[in-house]
Amino acid sequence: MSGDMSGGASRSLSGGLSKGLSGGVRLSAAAAVATLAAACALLPLVDTPAWILQAAILLALQAAVGVLARRVPLGRATTVVVQALVSFVLLSLVFARSGALGGVLPGPDVFQQLSTLLQDGARDVGRYAIPAPATTGIRLMLVGGVLVVGLAVDALAVTWRSAAPAGLPLLALYSIAAGLAQSGKDWLWFLAAAAGYLLLLLAEGRDRLSGWGRVFGGGAVGEPGTAGRGASPGRGASPVRTGRRIGAVALGLALLVPAVLPTMEGGLLERARTAGTGRDDSAGFDAVRPLVTLQNSLNQPENREMLRYRTSAGNPRDMYLRIVALDRFDGAAWQPSERRSTDLPGMLPLPPGLDPRVRTESVNTSVAAASTYAQSYLPLPYPAERVRVDGGSWLYEPEGRTVSGARKQTTRGVRYQVSSLLVEPTAAQLAAAPAPREEVLREYTKVPGSVPRVVEETARKVTAGAANAYEQAVKLQDWFAADGGFRYDTQVASGSGKDAIAKFLEEKKGFCIHFSYSMAAMARTLGIPARVAVGFAPGTPLEDGAVSVGSKDAHAWPELYFEGVGWTRFEPTPSRGTAPDYTVTQEPGASELVVPAPAPDRSTAPSARPAAPGVCTPQLRKSGECPSEERSTVEAGAHGGGLSTGPVVGAVALGVAALALPLLLPLRRRKLRSRRLSEAGANALAAWAELTDSAWDYGIAPDESLTPRGAATRLVRLGGLTGSASDAAHRVATAVERTLYAERPGPVEGLASDVTRVRDALRASAGFGARGRAMLVPRSVTARVRMRCTQAVLTARQRWVARLRPAP
Repeated sequence: MSGDMSGGASRSLSGGLSKGLSGGVRLSAAAAVATLAAACALLPLVDTPAWILQAAILLALQAAVGVLARRVPLGRATTVVVQALVSFVLLSLVFARSGALGGVLPGPDVFQQLSTLLQDGARDVGRYAIPAPATTGIRLMLVGGVLVVGLAVDALAVTWRSAAPAGLPLLALYSIAAGLAQSGKDWLWFLAAAAGYLLLLLAEGRDRLSGWGRVFGGGAVGEPGTAGRGASPGRGASPVRTGRRIGAVALGLALLVPAVLPTMEGGLLERARTAGTGRDDSAGFDAVRPLVTLQNSLNQPENREMLRYRTSAGNPRDMYLRIVALDRFDGAAWQPSERRSTDLPGMLPLPPGLDPRVRTESVNTSVAAASTYAQSYLPLPYPAERVRVDGGSWLYEPEGRTVSGARKQTTRGVRYQVSSLLVEPTAAQLAAAPAPREEVLREYTKVPGSVPRVVEETARKVTAGAANAYEQAVKLQDWFAADGGFRYDTQVASGSGKDAIAKFLEEKKGFCIHFSYSMAAMARTLGIPARVAVGFAPGTPLEDGAVSVGSKDAHAWPELYFEGVGWTRFEPTPSRGTAPDYTVTQEPGASELVVPAPAPDRSTAPSARPAAPGVCTPQLRKSGECPSEERSTVEAGAHGGGLSTGPVVGAVALGVAALALPLLLPLRRRKLRSRRLSEAGANALAAWAELTDSAWDYGIAPDESLTPRGAATRLVRLGGLTGSASDAAHRVATAVERTLYAERPGPVEGLASDVTRVRDALRASAGFGARGRAMLVPRSVTARVRMRCTQAVLTARQRWVARLRPAP
């Protein structure tokens, strides 16, 4: 009998262990599935779901390690530590394998690589709008976060055998994802997370029942009837009731928390609300914080079309589409003032400050918004006179002259027609503008005391010698766009706080928000009424006559007020947009020489930007923009005095040039580069001239016998360019050929960035000496100087011989 008892006990023990092990595997699998189900709520945050497969595989391996550790068996804390270490090794193999010792064990480089990826991911989170591209940094944050939650759920539900509290990490994972992007399918992700949690509870209940029998009244694994006599049904059922209560509370919180969390579609970590109305701005444009929104648009991998319009304007270069005006400056940021809006009237009031004597042109524009472009404000040319929208309810704010949707109305798929004025003041009218009205000065020249003093000091230094507010404004614009050494860069940190403008003035790199914010603030320190407009640059003309406006055309520019003209646009951002005609100085004999875009319809008009001196390429000769060197040399000597003064003046000039040359060469090259890049968006020839000169500076002389495409191939080969730099060079060449030979050439975006990318690649591959020569003694400048000197000497020699030759 004792043998039977011992055999039964042995069979019972082995059966219990077998059931316990199978139950542990089942519970671990349920914990992993529940975590993965809750992680599905993160899918709308990025543009590809591939990362979820990586997370599923690593989560399964993490759970398997837990099962093996508990089978050894190891202590509970030790099991969790082992799982954490293995999870870290798995992450390093996936995201930082190159730094692992032997390709497996994490080394010091792994920690550095993972830290760098996390920093990159954090920057990408603030840079991109939802859905963000699945960059390596963002994928690491997503997969790593899922593994951390999975480890917490596995530890609570399996290692410590308490499945009910494991719902809290699942709740946190779901709530964060649902609060970041309310995509309209939150209920689907909620059902997935809830189903995973219920599956976990059921798996734990079944595991308990398989190991210890039923907790309700009735027979147990032992003798029949014993459970009913020795256990109270109420006490046995209490763990189940507790689990149900915790589950109900967790599910209830999961429903309530996303409802109170703000929607953040303007960026992964940015709240997007319309100022003063409380309406959601689901378009990806944040009127309160446009800086991050603009940077998101400019850094998107694809240039998604937002709008398409047709206009009666002869040249769309001035068709800036304005969304909102930022007129409240608190020293740290520009924001729109909260003003009362009214129903959109049939005719808008006249723009403030516009004198009838200023020339205007009526322009009619039809706009169609893309189905993917949904935001509250209508992009409009300024100043609009009449706006007709096909459907919806719209409001008008008179001071900023903005039109916004009422009752959550957005621009998604909206078509509308705009009648507007193209205001064309002359420089003389702006220079002679009287002082603005007192209410305008009081409202739009406010500068908080927190603004660093260097902002005003720099403004006064830059505008020294200006005779009026107009000249001050033009000097500020030219300083930012060309003369100040600033560089356009969308990858810089957005920056905020009272020192943001001072930091930008010191570092001299940023994108349109930095330039417009800074110029408007500096104008206010000079007593010029100023604000910042946010919207879109004119866009890209299409073959059918329409103009396409993409996400990368998102732009910001300063508006300055001049009495008699009203709010007037300026363009301080290099390589973006176009400077208005009334701000382009036309000084005779100006030394700023850049290659202009072909303009056959204005061939008889004098060019404000004469062509670059020196070598005349076949492309420039075709466009008719080559300078006449014979004319310039003849004119230079047409009024020469005589034999006594000519040589003396020439010798003095050569001496001064020899002394100043080491300083003038790099300054002239830098200034010429800045001007060309600022024109590159609308002028492919300017971009090509800068590209070939940059290659020339690093020892690759131009070959005029080649076509642009052949010249680009030669540049790539001799410069050792690969990857993005090679592609950039070919893009510029293609744009030049399109400009020269296409029936309707249009502006090409991104050429300035392409030229800069090629120049950076040439500099990186050059030696120290070559880099120094390119910076201090650029070949593209010295060769042209030698050429001009040689031509001047030959001309002078011919004149000398002609003078000495006896008359026949």
